[in-house]
Amino acid sequence: MADDVMLDQLDVKLASAFPGRIVRKDLVKKLKVGFNVPVYVLEYLLGKYCSTTKEEEIRAGLEQVKSAISERIVRGDQSELIKARLQRSGSLKLIDLVTVVFDEKVAGGKFWARLATCGLDKVHIGAEVVHKHERLLTGGVWANVELIYDDTQGEDGAIRPFVIERLSPIQIASADFDEYLLGREHFTRDEWMDVLLRSMGYEPTHADFTPRRKLLFLLRLVPMVEKNYNLVELGPRGTGKSYVYRELSPYVILLSGGQGGVPDLFGWKNRKDKPGLVLKFDMVAFDEVAGSNFKADSDKQMYKGYMEQGSFSRGDDKGTLSADAGIVFNGNLDGDVETTARVSHLFAALPETVRHDMAFHDRWHAYLPGWEVPKMQTDYFTAHVGFIADYIAEIFHKELRRRNYTDAYDRFFSLGSHVEERDRKAVVRTISGLIKLLHPDGKCTKGELQEYLAFAMELRRRVKEQLKRMGGIEYSKVNLSYIDKESKQETFVTCKELGSTQIIPDTAMPPGDLFTVGFDPAENRFSLYRIQITAVAGGHRFNVVGTSGKGIRESARMAYDYLKANAKKIGIDRDVAAYDFNIQVMSLMQGKDATDLGVAFYIGMISAMLGRRIGGGLVTLGQMSIHGVLSRVEGLGDKLRIAMDAGAKRVMFPTENRRDFAELPAEIIDKLQIDFYSDPSQAAFKALLDT
Repeated sequence: MADDVMLDQLDVKLASAFPGRIVRKDLVKKLKVGFNVPVYVLEYLLGKYCSTTKEEEIRAGLEQVKSAISERIVRGDQSELIKARLQRSGSLKLIDLVTVVFDEKVAGGKFWARLATCGLDKVHIGAEVVHKHERLLTGGVWANVELIYDDTQGEDGAIRPFVIERLSPIQIASADFDEYLLGREHFTRDEWMDVLLRSMGYEPTHADFTPRRKLLFLLRLVPMVEKNYNLVELGPRGTGKSYVYRELSPYVILLSGGQGGVPDLFGWKNRKDKPGLVLKFDMVAFDEVAGSNFKADSDKQMYKGYMEQGSFSRGDDKGTLSADAGIVFNGNLDGDVETTARVSHLFAALPETVRHDMAFHDRWHAYLPGWEVPKMQTDYFTAHVGFIADYIAEIFHKELRRRNYTDAYDRFFSLGSHVEERDRKAVVRTISGLIKLLHPDGKCTKGELQEYLAFAMELRRRVKEQLKRMGGIEYSKVNLSYIDKESKQETFVTCKELGSTQIIPDTAMPPGDLFTVGFDPAENRFSLYRIQITAVAGGHRFNVVGTSGKGIRESARMAYDYLKANAKKIGIDRDVAAYDFNIQVMSLMQGKDATDLGVAFYIGMISAMLGRRIGGGLVTLGQMSIHGVLSRVEGLGDKLRIAMDAGAKRVMFPTENRRDFAELPAEIIDKLQIDFYSDPSQAAFKALLDT
């Protein structure tokens, strides 16, 4: 973008309210090429020399920044060159990420520094410097460093000539919160939202940045201001899921690949010099969650416990430790969301080790629908001014995280009956985070609170909807709502993608195609199944594919044997043994097996063999023996709710369950047509259409 970009009214307003705290964001992109340093480091330099809206001053300052970068920021391939220059000149000034470890094996103890970019290790650093900047021990600090070369220095018989003579952390000298609040008063809510988006590097005036999308972008900041906030975002590649966590704040760490195991997050047992990342940072984000992190069940339990309680124990003499770092999972959700929502669930992109773990996913406070965020384009990035990253990071870390607005909604609204305690905690934390970002003084209108409340409920409902799809009937209360205390009006919140998740069609099904609900005893879960059967003249082959656990195969075989033995008795004048039956079983809620699908198999075989269609919106429940004896349907209420939520209009089950009818919830009775049958043949007669 051109250096002579036109400033707008928001730029002028921000520069007036926050002099010295702002920087033009497009300058960062110009400088970043070729240097593997975070944005907040470059913005520190820009803020020092270019924190103005005057073009001439910006041009002059930019030259100074370029000079500082070329002289002090090291490329990754220059480490040996730096050593040689240091040996030749005796001293060098650099900008680098400095981390420090304590070596207790040396008499009296010894601190060693490491400079990450230039690759210098075992660098001498004074104890007084470390104690003054203790963050050197917990994740490291980007700093201006003056190094000297002294080959008289050594340890254990080896020469260690590199010494840190001076160290000055790269950070804003002060981040006065009263100044921040005073400056915020000059902006409307919508203007302030745009200020924050520009501070993230985006251009909110672009037509693609709708009010809803702006909120979705800002949600990525909530874990930075709200303690112990757990966020999952799955969506297409290229939407900037990891950008903000990598670049905006030194108090955030982004992990990728196989990083992020239990020792990384929660510390190494009996190693006081290896504290966990949750103790060092405000937020730990996983760019791509690796399945190896969760192979052991004990590892998952550690994550679950921490995500729920904000504390953990490594089983050593440290006891139980508390931390307030949030956990963020980012992942790529490939394919069409509507299809994924229809045939599976929206956690399907996560590793197999946690993909179907309902208790694990119940810890998420919000599911950000990444498919609604546009893929990044050049004109989405701003050329206007925003806060210097390190300034806003300090405000987030030191001021906003310690405030609490979780009770703000209670002035005007109460929560509906489906909002359980875990839901309530999730919703109010999202609200609190948004208020901190947009109304740091905690003052917002009823209308604004209602907007945040509805948004927070939607994000939590998306989590619960996936849990329900996995077959966990304990998560059936998904109709989250809030009630206006003044008008008493109750508003139910939904998710956009729910409109496309009706699985069972209203129209008639093809011959041999039908739905049923079964119970998987090994997984202790109910699941919706779709059975598709073809019957063609052949050599009496019988084949079950797809989801074909032992219970499913046995149920299908019993139904086949009963049909083969009794076809003529029920008026079928065809030889069942003269047909090849190919049976495809699809589990639509991740069930792996079921022992109670016999009647559905029986109806499907008759339908396929006779070429007669099955009524639309129908779910058939029931199991039968090889002699046609029907079993009472267990878990009837749970199965009916799954059928109803999948779009069923009519459900058939044995007369034996008639006495359970009175105990069914009114919601189910009102929405479903219930048909009873007394034997398998009657079930087939009721299910098949005449033509």
